[in-house]
Amino acid sequence: MNRELRKTIIAGNWKMNMLSSEVQAYKDELVKLVPGFKTWCDAVVCVPFVILPAALQAFDSTDVGVGAQNLSQFESGAYTGEVSVAQLTDIGTEYVIIGHSERREYYGETDESVNEKLKATLTSSMCPIVCVGETLQQRETGVTGDLVAMQVKIALNGISAEQMKNVVIAYEPVWAIGTGMTATPEDAQVVCSAIRNVLADLYDKKTADAVSILYGGSMNDKNAQELLAQPDIDGGLIGGASLKPAAFATIINAANQ
Repeated sequence: MNRELRKTIIAGNWKMNMLSSEVQAYKDELVKLVPGFKTWCDAVVCVPFVILPAALQAFDSTDVGVGAQNLSQFESGAYTGEVSVAQLTDIGTEYVIIGHSERREYYGETDESVNEKLKATLTSSMCPIVCVGETLQQRETGVTGDLVAMQVKIALNGISAEQMKNVVIAYEPVWAIGTGMTATPEDAQVVCSAIRNVLADLYDKKTADAVSILYGGSMNDKNAQELLAQPDIDGGLIGGASLKPAAFATIINAANQ
C-alpha cells in the first residue's frame, strides 16, 4: 500500500450469499470489531441486487460503503433481468463490480462489455471496481502479463485520465478464486505493478500512481497483512472471508496497520 498516493480499499463481494434478514446482525457484529473504518482504509460490501436496500439501510449510520456486483451497460429498455446505472444510483449504491471473472466465465462478459459498463458507470456517482485476471492455463503458458495488459487496455478504451480518478482496478487471478489457492505476495505484486505500468503508458505516472489496485484472489484473514504490505497492492476484493464479520474485520484492521 502507498497511502500517500492513493486510498486503501477493502471490498467484500458476497456473491450469491446472505439474506436481507441477515444483514443487520452482520453489520452489528462488524462495527464492534472495527474501531474506526476510515482511519486508513475504505470498507465496502458488494451485495446481491435484492439485498441492496437492506444493506444500504443497515450501513447508513456507518462509514461502510455499499456496492452492487454487476450492472447493465444500457440506460433502460427491454433487457429483462438487468439493472441500470440509474436504478442503482437512485437507491444510493456507491460502488459496483464490473467484469468479475465469474461474470466472464458463466455469463459471457467480454472485455468490450466491461468497457461499455465502465463508461456507463462513469456517468454516475458510483465508483467502479474493474476486474482483470488470468486463468491457470494462461498463467502456466506464461501469458499473464500480456493478457492482463490487454484486459486493462480494452476496459479503459476511451476513458480519460480525469475519469481514472474515479476508477478502481482489481487483479483477481481466476485460478485463485474460490479454490483456496492464493498468489504469493511477491507474484501478486509483480502483476499489480505491471498493471500500474500499463496505466502509466496509457496516461502518465501521476495518474497511474493515484489508481487503487486491489488483489482479489482468495485474500483472507490469514494472508491479508502480507499481501497488503506489497507497495502496489492497495486493498482487496474479498470473497468468502467477507461473509464472516470476524474474518472481514481482521482484513480491514490489517489494512489499518
